[in-house]
Order: sequence, then structure tokens, then C-alpha cells
Amino acid sequence: MTVALRTESLSKHFGGFQANSDVSLTLPSGARHALIGPNGAGKTTLINLLTGALAPTAGRVFLRDLDVTALAQHQRVKRGMTRTFQINTLFAGLTVLESVVLAVCERKERAGVWHRTVAAGREEADEAAALLATLRLGADANTLTRNLPYGKQRLVEIALALATKPGILLLDEPAAGVPAGESAELFGVIAGLPKDVTILFIEHDMGLVFRFAERITVMVGGRVLTEGTPAEIQQDPRVREVYLGEAQHA
Repeated sequence: MTVALRTESLSKHFGGFQANSDVSLTLPSGARHALIGPNGAGKTTLINLLTGALAPTAGRVFLRDLDVTALAQHQRVKRGMTRTFQINTLFAGLTVLESVVLAVCERKERAGVWHRTVAAGREEADEAAALLATLRLGADANTLTRNLPYGKQRLVEIALALATKPGILLLDEPAAGVPAGESAELFGVIAGLPKDVTILFIEHDMGLVFRFAERITVMVGGRVLTEGTPAEIQQDPRVREVYLGEAQHA
């Protein structure tokens, strides 16, 4: 098994509050892995530790066999890790195609060449258009991002992340705020991404989790409660009590 992402006893404390404690995860290359748990379980904190947005109090993060614990966010992106956020951070005044072209140019370190217009970067535009087609956004290429339905805005954010050519994609609640009718389609596109992209995603919709995840890690109180296949997680009485039962009575 080729390991894409691994943590060793990763912890983050804010004073006396233990947001994450001794979290050890191993994601094989090509994984479709869900991270679930009640609010305050430490899921987003863990994503922030993985991406370098936060420095750990203890523990280590590895990309493949490389220890990246001390690397900044942009350095981890260069090494193949990127993420999306719970709230969209899009270029509202740009078209979908222009937005993705800029992300491609950033990866190729051409974004600062201001004498070249976006349209002049034919190679970058072709790559962006191919990526949009993969995400079923080809018909929206010339639409301003602010005019897209919210579900498609989430797909554009994923397109921007994929433009960095990541080996590992971290999705923080990709279906948050997306109407129920669009969320399954959104996850269908995510599930269809190439298997050379390892995906770790946070999601509260258990229907989506059980449908699209291959393995699931359950967090409670900043710690890993259990990990297993969707069938194993569904049948675990601790999970039903701590998380699934809470969702059913919400």
C-alpha cells in the first residue's frame, strides 16, 4: 500500500482546551475517506493542522514519506496538498474559465506576469477548459461565478483546488449550504475524480458519507473514536449513540 497522507499523534491545544489529541491517521493513495463527528469534535482543526494553517502542539504530518510538519501552507500546496473551505472564496467578478485559468497560472508561477492577458495564455486556457469539462462545468465557462447556483460555485472552488494538480484534496464540508437536490450531484462529480487524487472530506450529511466514502473516521472531543468501512460505522453502537443518534433527533 502506498501511503499518501499520514499523521502521528497529532495534537493541538489552545491553553487548557484540547482541540485535537493524539490523532493518528493513514490514508492510502486514492482513498475516499470521510471525517465525521458532532460539532466541536475537532474536524476542521485537524484539516487546519494537515494544511499548515495551524501549527501542532505535538505530533507530525507526513505527505507520502516526507515530514511536512514545519512547512508553511503554500509549501504544502507545492508538494501536492490543497483544500477547500466551508465558505466559498471565489473571484465573484470573473468568469468560471478566467478563475480557473488564474489558478493554473499561479501553479505555473505565471500569475504575476501582468503584461500577458488571461486570453493570451492559450495553454493555460486549454488546461482550464479540460478541467471544467471533467467537473461538468464546461457549459458555464463564460458565466460570472457570482451568477452560478451555489452547488456549482462549490464545484468551481473544487476546480480551483484541482488546478494546483494536488495529490491530496481536503474538502471541508463541500455540500454545506448546497440544496439537497444538488448535493448528490456535487458528490457524484467528486466521486468521479481520478484515483490518483486522494480525498479526505468532512461532511455532516450521513447519506452522502455512506454513499461516497470508502472508509470513515469518527471524531469526538478532539480524538478519534473509531475508524472503519461505512458498514462498520453504521453498525457501531458508540457511533450511533454519539453522532448518528444526535443527527436523528436534531
